Amino acid sequence: MSKDIPGGLSISNNAIADAIGHEAMEIYGVVGMSAPSLQDGIAKILPQSKYRRGIIVSDGETGPIIDLYVVLEYGTNITAVSENLRDRAEFVLKNIFSISADEINVHVQGMKVRK
Repeated sequence: MSKDIPGGLSISNNAIADAIGHEAMEIYGVVGMSAPSLQDGIAKILPQSKYRRGIIVSDGETGPIIDLYVVLEYGTNITAVSENLRDRAEFVLKNIFSISADEINVHVQGMKVRK
């Protein structure tokens, strides 16, 4: 039995970034999230508690615009990993938050050899 309840729902950009950041780290080829600005020209992998800082969520016309800043494993196919990131972000938005993104952009900030 479903009942309509009056009111609204607001989802913070930080909640969206947290969910997408968590899922992004599960994708093969992703070593870590990186800060959006490269101050010294070297991508630094953010600690696990700071995944949100590697994702910028801004408001678009009909949905959010997502920018993911990642460091990938050396030797992986950048195009394939980027497509997986976009697909997973879209999946999270639709299945957890019931929204669609205006854009999902992947910015590869560096490559790293996984030890």
